Amino acid sequence: MTVDSQVGFQLNNKKVLVTGASSGLGHHFARTLAASGARVVVGARRVERLEGLVAEITESGGQADAVSLDVTSRDSVSAALDHLQDLWGGVDVVVNNAGVSDTKSVLNYDDGDWDNILDTNLKGAWIVAQEAARRMVDAGTGGNIVNITSILGNRVGGGVGPYSAAKAGLSHLTRSMALELARHDIRVNALAPGYVVTEINQDLLASDVGERLRKRIPNRRFCQFEDLDGPLLLLVSDASKAMTGAEIVVDNGHSCMGL
Repeated sequence: MTVDSQVGFQLNNKKVLVTGASSGLGHHFARTLAASGARVVVGARRVERLEGLVAEITESGGQADAVSLDVTSRDSVSAALDHLQDLWGGVDVVVNNAGVSDTKSVLNYDDGDWDNILDTNLKGAWIVAQEAARRMVDAGTGGNIVNITSILGNRVGGGVGPYSAAKAGLSHLTRSMALELARHDIRVNALAPGYVVTEINQDLLASDVGERLRKRIPNRRFCQFEDLDGPLLLLVSDASKAMTGAEIVVDNGHSCMGL
C-alpha cells in the first residue's frame, strides 16, 4: 500500500469544477487535479481559451471538459453546474478561483472598479459556492468547496484596497459557510497564496519594485505554481476529511514577516 492511498490524497474520479481556469492559478490547478485522478470541468468567460487546456489534459490520459462561465451571473453559474450534472452526474468539489484585481491609490478607484473587483472576487465566489452547495444538499452526497483567498485578506498592501476587502470577506465567508454546511457533510476551506509568479505579474516581480518586495519575504523568494500543489490536493482530497473552516497559507512566510 502506498502512502498516497493510506492518507487519501488520490482524487479517484472526483468531479471537480475549477473557476477562472483560462490562465494563471486556475489553469495550473486544473492540470494538477486531473493528474491526480479528478474529472475536471474548467470554466471561464471565454471558453475558447480553455480548449488547449482540455486537449492537454485529455492527451495526457485525464478527463476534462470546458464550460462558459461568468461567476458574476447566477444564470451562467447554474448553467455550468447543470452541464456538469448532465456530463458526469453532479459535482463533488468546487475550486473557487476566479478573480480580478487592479493597483491604484485608494483615492483613484471609482465605483466601477470597486464593483468589478468585489463582484468577481466575493459575490462571484458566493454565487458559485451557494449554487454548488444547493445541488450537493439535494443530491445528499456531501461535497467540498475550496475558496482561493490571499494573504492580502489578512495583511495590508498598498494599492489593492478593493481586492483586499474582497479576499478578507471571502476568508470570513469560508468559515461562515463551513459552520452552516457541516450538517450536510459539505466541507468549506480556503487556500491563501502569497505572491505567485504568473504571466501577468512576472515583469513587475522581476523589476526593482519586485526586488524590494522579495527582500521583505522571510524566505527571500516568491511562490511558484507548484508550491500550491500539496496544499490544494490536501484540501480537495479525503486526506482533509476532518478539516472545515480552515485556511492554509502558502507564502514563504510573507504574512509573518517582522514589523
